[in-house]
Amino acid sequence: MNLAALLTSTFRDTLSTSMPLVRPEACLAVSIVLILLLRTLPLLKKLDSGLVALGGVCFALWYAWSDVRALPGSPWALVNVSAARVELFTGLLVYDSLTAYVRLLLMGFLVLYILFTKVSGIPDHEDGADFYTLMLGATLGMCLMASANHLLMIFMAVEMASVPSYVMAGLLKGRRTSSEAALKYAVFGAGAAGVMLYGVSLLAGVLGTCHLPSMALRLADLSASGGLETCGIILALGGLMMSVGLAFKLSAVPFHFWCPDVFEGAAAEVGAFLSVASKAAAIALLVRVAFGLGVGVDMGDAVAVLDSSNSTAMFQGVAPLHSQKVPDVVVDSQRLVALEDVRHFIVSLIGLLAAVTCTFGNLAAYGQTNIKRLLAYSTIAHAGYLMMPVAAGLAMAGINPQGSQAAIAAVAFYLGTYVFMNLGAFAIVAVLRNQLRSEEIASYAGLVRTSPGIVVAMAVVLVSLIGLPPLAGFVSKFLIFASLYQAISSGAERPMMILLLVLGGVNTVVSLFYYLRVVKVMTADPPPEQGRHAEIPMVSLSGAMITGIVFPVVFLGVFWSGLYVLAMLAGGMAS
Repeated sequence: MNLAALLTSTFRDTLSTSMPLVRPEACLAVSIVLILLLRTLPLLKKLDSGLVALGGVCFALWYAWSDVRALPGSPWALVNVSAARVELFTGLLVYDSLTAYVRLLLMGFLVLYILFTKVSGIPDHEDGADFYTLMLGATLGMCLMASANHLLMIFMAVEMASVPSYVMAGLLKGRRTSSEAALKYAVFGAGAAGVMLYGVSLLAGVLGTCHLPSMALRLADLSASGGLETCGIILALGGLMMSVGLAFKLSAVPFHFWCPDVFEGAAAEVGAFLSVASKAAAIALLVRVAFGLGVGVDMGDAVAVLDSSNSTAMFQGVAPLHSQKVPDVVVDSQRLVALEDVRHFIVSLIGLLAAVTCTFGNLAAYGQTNIKRLLAYSTIAHAGYLMMPVAAGLAMAGINPQGSQAAIAAVAFYLGTYVFMNLGAFAIVAVLRNQLRSEEIASYAGLVRTSPGIVVAMAVVLVSLIGLPPLAGFVSKFLIFASLYQAISSGAERPMMILLLVLGGVNTVVSLFYYLRVVKVMTADPPPEQGRHAEIPMVSLSGAMITGIVFPVVFLGVFWSGLYVLAMLAGGMAS
């Protein structure tokens, strides 16, 4: 293939295949440009950058919902679509059900988040353009994290999501703690990025490719030929180093040190963004990498991206070039058997991180006196919960495909409910901060006497985070534990799954104490004799915002089938 034909096919593939499937990301990029123009054109300076951002996100949400409706098996589909997996931009990205679900989740969260920031008053008009530009840029990187199909794209997406977050953490320029939080976040993130990049170079150097499906084929060949005995240590070291970057984004132990300090020093609005959006993208990327390397894909079942005249390119590590089906190269069962050792390594690593992260987060949260630090450790603990079904799903990949799909669906459902639980908690913290000028738990004493509606909303959110019925958090925890039990019943990595199931139950009991301690302070402790008193009626703008965010926590605890259908669609990428 000469250069002219290569450019022509690449251009045609970009316009006809790739661009129509990245419309939400394109809307975010256009919104960023428009917001930046507000700062440069004098006539547009008076326009509200938040409303511009909201308009762009609404368009992105519409396109994301349209993509979900078009997924194979979607009950909302208007047309039948034959492709469940499409590689974009010569294999750098991939579009499948997980990509569509995470994008829909992120866009829906952004709509709620922008409305939340407008009500809370942070950012102000002067900093609004900068804040929303950084927010949209970070979200764009998170969307790329969810669809990354290439090691270099993984690194670029993680950095694109991280760098704006460093600046957002220092939004409160007049506060020393905010500047300290941004500095700690940036320094720790730079170190994690360097280690991750070195791990990427080791994996790419040994396997000869950065394309995830090609790496899985190469690992299968090495395993079948006994090559893992000679280069297994290097591959394991590279995998551990790459997991540093993923663990940093997940705030998983022992790469969690930035999380409590950043959450305490940054504004509650920034903490809400980091705890929800960043968590969803990091979990999606973890699923993508774990299944991409431990299971691979059936090249003949995907709308793959190789030109028929260059069908050997993928297996030589060359990026794919053109939309066309390719023949099966490795029989599914043979590939799964060959990758068994790889899956065992990944499952053990994820399971160990999940167990330690969940336990440490819950134990460390118990003694916190600042509500944002408590929610930070809560975020760490929930990262552990979210990693458990990822390990279970990967362990069942070669034994029980339906169970593997259900495990990833449990992750997707948990993320869907986590949006409302954590955003509701931080929204209440922000509203109380504006009234009390304090974020200490002790300042909430006796709040039930002056703002009973806020106390009820906070109690609903915290009880749901524990995982008690009849709230959405209970369904989420039940699905996670059910996936672990199903893995045990299937005989997949049984010792690790039993350990995770037991620790998950014990940690749920432990979390009961520190979450309910906040409710106890609000209801049972006497109000302080001196200091501010918060009076927040639910019939107000702040009250309506909190009600709108917290109501789905109750609703999804009873009527959860609709979200679960979407979650099962997302889980289809594992089957």
